[in-house]
Amino acid sequence: MYSPMTTRFCIVRHGETAWNAEQRVQGQLDIPLNATGRWQAQALGAALAGTQFDAVVCSDLLRAVETAQLTQTNGGEAENSQSTALRLRSGSAVLSRHYAPFPTGEIKTNVNLRERHYGKFQGLKYVDAQQQFPADFAAHLERHLDFAYGSGESLQVFALRASEVMNTLAEQHQNQRVLVVTHGGVLDVIYRMASGMSLTARRDFLIPNAAVNWVDYVDGRWLLVGWADCAHLQGALDELAK
Repeated sequence: MYSPMTTRFCIVRHGETAWNAEQRVQGQLDIPLNATGRWQAQALGAALAGTQFDAVVCSDLLRAVETAQLTQTNGGEAENSQSTALRLRSGSAVLSRHYAPFPTGEIKTNVNLRERHYGKFQGLKYVDAQQQFPADFAAHLERHLDFAYGSGESLQVFALRASEVMNTLAEQHQNQRVLVVTHGGVLDVIYRMASGMSLTARRDFLIPNAAVNWVDYVDGRWLLVGWADCAHLQGALDELAK
């Protein structure tokens, strides 16, 4: 009897940063979590403590790595950076800690899980980007496939990167459960892959910081299982694209 090959993903956006709170474009600039973001990541870890994952993979940007780290700590120890033994090596970050709830205790980083590169918008508040580059901001809002923010990534190129890395992870982890910590832009692409929504359609769904999202990869198809579960959070900041 035929049994489909299924990979189940829990995919989360990193916790809040100061730039999220300021409505400032981060893109691939390396901004750490703020206090709220660290709390969100710890709450996420508590919510997932009863779930076994075969692998944990995250973007190599600091806000994603910190979120992944903090899901593997308890509340008390998470506040003490000295209690976290973190070793970085090529292609992965390994956390050595006896209380890690995940079987491997290892977090692998993947550069292709990075946020989209927003070019000349990076570092600007959205309101300032709109004022300084009105025509470009209009192209951003209209989700033009070939618009690349000057020196950044076009939507078409970025979506291809995001879809390829997720397809690769799915093939590498057949019949496994994988936790992925990434960014809002990557989650936007994943939602569209799983729901059939066009890349150019204006977003009508939420991508809160540190919310729980579940998708399945079954025989080459992406299926939406659950989205934007914030039951473990109180007032998580959402950054819905305008």
